[in-house]
Amino acid sequence: MAKGRNYLKADDQVEVIAGKDKGRVGKILKIFPAENKATVERINMIKRHTKPRDASQQGQIVEREAPIHVSNLQLICPECAQTGRVGRKVLEDGTKVRFCKKCGESIESK
Repeated sequence: MAKGRNYLKADDQVEVIAGKDKGRVGKILKIFPAENKATVERINMIKRHTKPRDASQQGQIVEREAPIHVSNLQLICPECAQTGRVGRKVLEDGTKVRFCKKCGESIESK
């Protein structure tokens, strides 16, 4: 699978734009760049049936987040509080920053 440019980072607020959780908002917990997927807090919940590790423990059903493709996520700008596309630019001092294409403000973590 071809690795594409990823405009999302951990701790970004995103909205799901497609799938069963469409319209829900959450924070990115982890990014998987090789698969173009991200794990978002309380989004795409699945149930895992776990076996007991030893005789004293019981088997159980654990609910956890499954990775979701980044094409189904859209970043929420912290400045204008709207979802929008993300651009990249290089500042005068040579640092690369992401910016909101709606309001033009930088969306890098402070």
